Amino acid sequence: MPSRHLTALVAAGCGSDDASTDATVETPPVSAESTTSAAVPLPGTTGDGFQLPVEGASEDNAFTYDEVAVPVGSSVHLDSEGQDGRTTVTFTATGLAPNRDFGVYAHTRPCGPKPSDSGPHYQNNVDPAASPESPSSDPAYANPQNEIWLDVTTDASGNAQSSTTVDWEFREGEANSVVLHAQHTMTGPGQAGMAGDRLACINEDF
Repeated sequence: MPSRHLTALVAAGCGSDDASTDATVETPPVSAESTTSAAVPLPGTTGDGFQLPVEGASEDNAFTYDEVAVPVGSSVHLDSEGQDGRTTVTFTATGLAPNRDFGVYAHTRPCGPKPSDSGPHYQNNVDPAASPESPSSDPAYANPQNEIWLDVTTDASGNAQSSTTVDWEFREGEANSVVLHAQHTMTGPGQAGMAGDRLACINEDF
């Protein structure tokens, strides 16, 4: 899969190739009539706003579910490279809420108007005890070696960067979005992989 560059709100990319994504946050419109408006990027950021899908999700959807933590116009750039059975993902954010923690993960389903639409975290080895109603919280599966974890803490300007490398590559078609959560990741039994509310989402075809 060739390198690609697209715009939206929270981002990622991968597979057995390189991917590069720029992202700008769009608040989901309250009606179909408002889906043609674009988010205005904050000064110093780039990218077009994404719209609330009328039916299903397209490649470009990106939404903020919390405008205080993830303001409209905030920007994310994410690079992903898969090679020789390993994957490296680097996350760079601009214009988020300053001086606060976020958890950032690859998720299985595309973004939608509801935070839950993006499904659970993508796992290389899927927890057999997990379900859509009860996501994996077993540290044997919900851990940074089996999932893409990109926890960040923003600086006084709302900027942050993190990177992770895992010893596997994404299964084609099984990871479709990246989600920003409200806090850093918990790791204990029964709460492993949990990071609070979903604040924003961007579609990404890994």
